[in-house]
Amino acid sequence: MRSPYPAIPVWARWCAALSLPLLAGCSSSLYGWQVRTNSSPPPASFNQAVLAQEPVAIFGALAQPGLLGTEVGMETILAQILSKVAPQITVIPPGTMLSLINGKGLADEYMTMRTAALQTNILDHGSLQKLRKAIGARYVFQPRLTAFTQIMTERWKLKFPLIDLRILETRSSMMRVSLQLWDMETGALHWAALSETTLQSEAVSQDPVYFDDAARVTFGSLLADLLNGKTASTYGPLNEFIDQLIQRPSQKNSELPPAASASEPRGRP
Repeated sequence: MRSPYPAIPVWARWCAALSLPLLAGCSSSLYGWQVRTNSSPPPASFNQAVLAQEPVAIFGALAQPGLLGTEVGMETILAQILSKVAPQITVIPPGTMLSLINGKGLADEYMTMRTAALQTNILDHGSLQKLRKAIGARYVFQPRLTAFTQIMTERWKLKFPLIDLRILETRSSMMRVSLQLWDMETGALHWAALSETTLQSEAVSQDPVYFDDAARVTFGSLLADLLNGKTASTYGPLNEFIDQLIQRPSQKNSELPPAASASEPRGRP
């Protein structure tokens, strides 16, 4: 039976077939990314070396109503990055911290403090003191997601009657994050920072720009400011140590449980 659609010219089929491997060969597995940070200098009375003297906690990430749910798990990513960029600091796993809080009957206290922090950007001193006793940490990081968007832009497409052949597209993500470091004993805010991150990937595949990877380079950049005493920086792929925090496909696959199958859900992109 004759096809109802007009035939694609031979030259066009050859062009598309030759372009795909060329583009795949020229593209890199790394994202194009950039993080701009703005940090407050820590007070003269604070020496970051004290962070290595006792365990540090990380509260669950905060987010505005329009982003609720997107921030879930960011504290775990921050804990992983902190262990890589500052292995001398002992981090209480976020899950362990929540169990300690709940075990001491302080779940409502924790919720009330976080709800107020969404409006005031302040962690209540009284609540911090109670939670300190339950957690066993003096210092705590408080991450906050303030913006996250993902867009897709077609860069190269061949058009034929009734058929559009997409060759190349750009996937982009933008993330804004703030990070605070609180003294749970005194209620003092020792350090605060803001960041804006952009990631781009030009590809012929359907792979997204992952939220997880955006969070990794964001936290790596923010912690680099803290550890190096910087107040304003720009980071990108040339910062190889931070760039290596991005999980390659082989790393993501190796972290799957042995029994996981390709048909099982893989989580949030």
